[in-house]
Amino acid sequence: MKRSKKQAFIEIAGKIGSQRHLVAVRDGFVAVMPLVIIGSLAILINNFPPFGDLSLVAGLNTIFGEGNWQQIGGTIWNGTFAILGLLVTCTIAYHLAKSYNIDRLSASLISVACYIMLVPITDDFGLDMNWLGTQGLFVGIIVSLTITELFRILVTNSKFIIRMPEGVPPGVTKSFRALVPALIIFSIVGLLQTLLTILAETTIFEIIYAAMQQPIQGLGNSLPAAIFIALLNQLLWFFGLHGTNISGAITEPVYISLVERNIALFQTGVSAYEVPNIVTKPFLDSFIYMGGIGTTLALLIAIFIVVRHEKKHPYREIAKVAAPASLFNINEPVIFGLPVVLNPIMFIPFILAPVVLTIISYFAMYTGMVPRTVAILPWTTPPVISGYLVTGGSLRGVMLQLVNLTVAVFIYIPFLMAGVRAYKQRMEG
Repeated sequence: MKRSKKQAFIEIAGKIGSQRHLVAVRDGFVAVMPLVIIGSLAILINNFPPFGDLSLVAGLNTIFGEGNWQQIGGTIWNGTFAILGLLVTCTIAYHLAKSYNIDRLSASLISVACYIMLVPITDDFGLDMNWLGTQGLFVGIIVSLTITELFRILVTNSKFIIRMPEGVPPGVTKSFRALVPALIIFSIVGLLQTLLTILAETTIFEIIYAAMQQPIQGLGNSLPAAIFIALLNQLLWFFGLHGTNISGAITEPVYISLVERNIALFQTGVSAYEVPNIVTKPFLDSFIYMGGIGTTLALLIAIFIVVRHEKKHPYREIAKVAAPASLFNINEPVIFGLPVVLNPIMFIPFILAPVVLTIISYFAMYTGMVPRTVAILPWTTPPVISGYLVTGGSLRGVMLQLVNLTVAVFIYIPFLMAGVRAYKQRMEG
């Protein structure tokens, strides 16, 4: 019997999904899920949208003093998202070493040490925290995979192994087996960092960051620019990179200044339909990234539709955990928990949905069907509320959000159905 295109797609996706290094990356992100969820809750509380005197923020300020309560969430963030690149380096190396049945702890420790060796040093000789978090994820993935592979080659070669006499505790034996491989790896990484510092006066982190910034120079208030940003952010996030952080240094100054121009005119009496700029930061936050990057609120809705009769399905369990945070546009639980990262089945809808919604939203405002954005809100403001407020109190902004969510749900559904079938086949096999 001739295979259908869907069956062929599922088989190809299955082979890609079982690739050793991709599995290690996936499992590495899954391992830090509890910290991601806790960090998400801390971000949510610290950025809870204000609603006048009845807001949670106003109440906490009254009890603890202006802004003092945010130190708790800030401290939690320091132990989760602020060092996410470092954590993922450890967990990916651990799972890749596990797949090779080599010393997992040594591979993890050596990878983390190499990552820290590559982190830029501040003027007071401390580690630059900017590169320990989500901005360092890409380097973390490269380091963990490369160092673990190099460690595997060295630790399985008898020439590089120090053998201990019988009777020595297993833990000591393992440590000495890793001694020479670790020395060789540290020497290579140290030499690389030294050459970059002396010859180029830079670091691997800064090289990659600069390379990511170049394609988004000169962005402005145009549909092609908005589509490009949507594509770039989605691609970066699909590979586990914090796309909004990487591109934000260039795009946010541009798009915040555009909405500020709209606000200034709106305050002088110009209608929200007549302000000049369509593509702004709240345009992207409120109408494209509902539920977070990839319009993942629509993904969660699609999951509840597709697996509505399977109460214990993994997709549904992840959706139940991720839904509360997603209402406030925090989607790391579903990005790393489903996962969407490096998931071939999710690639097309994750990329396509925001691009389609960008086009719909742009023409809705360009043609005057929906007012343009005239307010800046915290990015954690939930959909519907944000659509109403950023368009100057227009229900048409809410309607556009509902239309966009509906379109995105229909984009995600067929791919989720393919994912459910693939999961069922694995369980039955």
